[in-house]
Amino acid sequence: MRIILYMAITIDGYIANENDDTGWISKKEWDSYSLAVRTAGNVVIGHRTYNIITKQPEFREFKDVRVVVVSHQNFKTLSSNHIVVKSPGEAIELLKNFKEIVIAGGGNLNSAFLSEDLVDEIYLDIEPIILGKGIKLFADTNFETKLELMEIKNFSKSEIQLHYLVKKRKV
Repeated sequence: MRIILYMAITIDGYIANENDDTGWISKKEWDSYSLAVRTAGNVVIGHRTYNIITKQPEFREFKDVRVVVVSHQNFKTLSSNHIVVKSPGEAIELLKNFKEIVIAGGGNLNSAFLSEDLVDEIYLDIEPIILGKGIKLFADTNFETKLELMEIKNFSKSEIQLHYLVKKRKV
Protein backbone atom coordinates (compact mmCIF):
# COMPACT_ATOMS: atom_id res chain seq x y z
CA MET A 1 0.00 0.00 0.00
CA ARG A 2 1.19 3.50 -0.89
CA ILE A 3 0.25 6.46 1.27
CA ILE A 4 0.12 9.67 -0.74
CA LEU A 5 -0.17 13.22 0.60
CA TYR A 6 -1.89 15.34 -2.07
CA MET A 7 -2.33 19.10 -1.59
CA ALA A 8 -2.85 22.32 -3.52
CA ILE A 9 -0.67 25.08 -2.12
CA THR A 10 0.18 28.70 -2.74
CA ILE A 11 3.68 29.85 -3.66
CA ASP A 12 4.19 30.75 0.00
CA GLY A 13 3.07 27.35 1.32
CA TYR A 14 -0.54 27.87 2.39
CA ILE A 15 -3.45 25.50 1.75
CA ALA A 16 -6.19 28.03 2.61
CA ASN A 17 -6.51 31.60 3.75
CA GLU A 18 -7.33 32.48 7.36
CA ASN A 19 -11.07 32.11 6.67
CA ASP A 20 -10.62 28.59 5.22
CA ASP A 21 -11.16 29.90 1.68
CA THR A 22 -9.63 27.85 -1.13
CA GLY A 23 -11.37 29.67 -3.98
CA TRP A 24 -8.01 30.33 -5.60
CA ILE A 25 -7.61 26.64 -6.54
CA SER A 26 -7.92 26.13 -10.30
CA LYS A 27 -10.21 23.68 -12.07
CA LYS A 28 -7.16 21.86 -13.48
CA GLU A 29 -5.83 21.34 -9.97
CA TRP A 30 -9.23 20.16 -8.66
CA ASP A 31 -9.56 17.73 -11.59
CA SER A 32 -6.13 16.25 -10.89
CA TYR A 33 -6.84 15.93 -7.15
CA SER A 34 -10.32 14.51 -7.77
CA LEU A 35 -8.94 11.90 -10.16
CA ALA A 36 -6.32 10.81 -7.59
CA VAL A 37 -8.97 10.46 -4.86
CA ARG A 38 -11.48 8.62 -7.07
CA THR A 39 -8.75 6.30 -8.40
CA ALA A 40 -7.62 5.45 -4.85
CA GLY A 41 -11.25 5.11 -3.73
CA ASN A 42 -10.55 6.89 -0.46
CA VAL A 43 -9.40 10.11 1.15
CA VAL A 44 -8.24 10.90 4.69
CA ILE A 45 -8.88 14.43 5.95
CA GLY A 46 -9.12 16.32 9.21
CA HIS A 47 -12.36 17.53 10.81
CA ARG A 48 -11.92 21.15 9.71
CA THR A 49 -11.13 20.08 6.12
CA TYR A 50 -14.20 17.82 6.17
CA ASN A 51 -16.40 20.77 7.13
CA ILE A 52 -14.91 22.84 4.28
CA ILE A 53 -14.81 20.29 1.48
CA THR A 54 -18.27 18.82 2.04
CA LYS A 55 -19.79 22.25 1.32
CA GLN A 56 -18.14 22.38 -2.12
CA PRO A 57 -20.37 21.35 -5.04
CA GLU A 58 -17.47 19.32 -6.49
CA PHE A 59 -17.57 17.04 -3.43
CA ARG A 60 -20.42 15.16 -5.14
CA GLU A 61 -17.72 13.54 -7.29
CA PHE A 62 -16.72 11.56 -4.17
CA LYS A 63 -20.06 9.82 -3.61
CA ASP A 64 -18.42 6.38 -4.02
CA VAL A 65 -15.23 7.32 -2.14
CA ARG A 66 -14.54 6.14 1.42
CA VAL A 67 -13.95 9.35 3.40
CA VAL A 68 -12.05 8.94 6.67
CA VAL A 69 -11.99 11.90 9.03
CA VAL A 70 -9.27 12.00 11.68
CA SER A 71 -10.63 13.90 14.65
CA HIS A 72 -10.41 13.88 18.43
CA GLN A 73 -14.14 14.66 18.49
CA ASN A 74 -16.97 12.36 17.52
CA PHE A 75 -19.50 14.00 15.21
CA LYS A 76 -22.21 13.01 12.77
CA THR A 77 -20.95 12.64 9.22
CA LEU A 78 -23.01 13.30 6.10
CA SER A 79 -22.86 9.71 4.81
CA SER A 80 -22.45 6.18 6.10
CA ASN A 81 -19.40 6.01 3.81
CA HIS A 82 -17.74 8.74 5.92
CA ILE A 83 -16.06 7.40 9.05
CA VAL A 84 -14.47 9.21 12.00
CA VAL A 85 -11.29 7.82 13.57
CA LYS A 86 -8.98 9.18 16.26
CA SER A 87 -5.50 8.78 14.71
CA PRO A 88 -3.51 8.35 11.50
CA GLY A 89 -2.83 4.74 12.50
CA GLU A 90 -6.55 4.01 12.82
CA ALA A 91 -7.15 5.56 9.38
CA ILE A 92 -4.51 3.32 7.81
CA GLU A 93 -5.89 0.24 9.56
CA LEU A 94 -9.38 1.03 8.30
CA LEU A 95 -8.12 1.45 4.71
CA LYS A 96 -5.55 -1.38 4.72
CA ASN A 97 -7.27 -3.21 1.84
CA PHE A 98 -6.77 -0.29 -0.56
CA LYS A 99 -3.69 -0.15 -2.84
CA GLU A 100 -3.35 3.60 -2.20
CA ILE A 101 -4.45 5.95 0.56
CA VAL A 102 -4.77 9.68 -0.20
CA ILE A 103 -4.13 12.13 2.64
CA ALA A 104 -5.56 15.58 1.89
CA GLY A 105 -5.16 17.91 4.85
CA GLY A 106 -5.28 20.05 6.73
CA GLY A 107 -1.97 21.16 8.11
CA ASN A 108 -2.31 19.35 11.45
CA LEU A 109 -3.20 16.06 9.76
CA ASN A 110 -0.38 16.44 7.22
CA SER A 111 2.10 16.96 10.06
CA ALA A 112 0.69 14.03 12.05
CA PHE A 113 1.16 11.60 9.15
CA LEU A 114 4.66 12.87 8.31
CA SER A 115 5.86 13.00 11.92
CA GLU A 116 4.84 9.34 12.29
CA ASP A 117 6.74 8.51 9.05
CA LEU A 118 3.54 7.26 7.38
CA VAL A 119 3.75 9.03 4.00
CA ASP A 120 5.36 7.42 0.94
CA GLU A 121 4.82 10.13 -1.69
CA ILE A 122 3.79 13.79 -1.82
CA TYR A 123 2.05 15.62 -4.67
CA LEU A 124 2.04 19.42 -4.39
CA ASP A 125 0.00 21.36 -6.92
CA ILE A 126 1.43 24.88 -6.75
CA GLU A 127 -0.99 27.67 -7.58
CA PRO A 128 0.26 31.09 -8.75
CA ILE A 129 -0.87 33.10 -5.72
CA ILE A 130 0.68 34.46 -2.53
CA LEU A 131 -1.61 34.74 0.50
CA GLY A 132 0.83 36.11 3.08
CA LYS A 133 -0.90 34.22 5.88
CA GLY A 134 -3.40 31.45 6.35
CA ILE A 135 -3.34 27.72 7.01
CA LYS A 136 0.12 26.27 6.43
CA LEU A 137 0.75 23.05 4.53
CA PHE A 138 2.26 21.62 7.72
CA ALA A 139 1.40 22.69 11.26
CA ASP A 140 4.36 23.52 13.45
CA THR A 141 5.62 20.16 14.64
CA ASN A 142 9.06 18.87 15.52
CA PHE A 143 9.99 16.51 12.67
CA GLU A 144 12.28 16.47 9.67
CA THR A 145 11.57 14.60 6.44
CA LYS A 146 13.82 14.37 3.42
CA LEU A 147 12.33 14.14 -0.06
CA GLU A 148 13.47 13.10 -3.52
CA LEU A 149 11.94 14.92 -6.49
CA MET A 150 10.37 12.36 -8.84
CA GLU A 151 8.58 14.51 -11.42
CA ILE A 152 7.50 18.03 -12.34
CA LYS A 153 4.34 18.54 -14.42
CA ASN A 154 3.02 21.75 -15.92
CA PHE A 155 -0.73 22.16 -15.48
CA SER A 156 -0.69 25.50 -17.29
CA LYS A 157 1.67 28.40 -17.99
CA SER A 158 1.65 29.28 -14.28
CA GLU A 159 0.67 26.09 -12.40
CA ILE A 160 2.95 23.15 -11.67
CA GLN A 161 2.79 19.86 -9.83
CA LEU A 162 5.75 18.56 -7.85
CA HIS A 163 5.85 14.82 -7.12
CA TYR A 164 8.18 13.70 -4.31
CA LEU A 165 9.23 10.37 -2.89
CA VAL A 166 9.48 10.52 0.91
CA LYS A 167 12.74 9.12 2.21
CA LYS A 168 11.90 6.96 5.22
CA ARG A 169 13.77 7.69 8.43
CA LYS A 170 16.02 4.96 9.74
CA VAL A 171 14.68 3.44 12.93
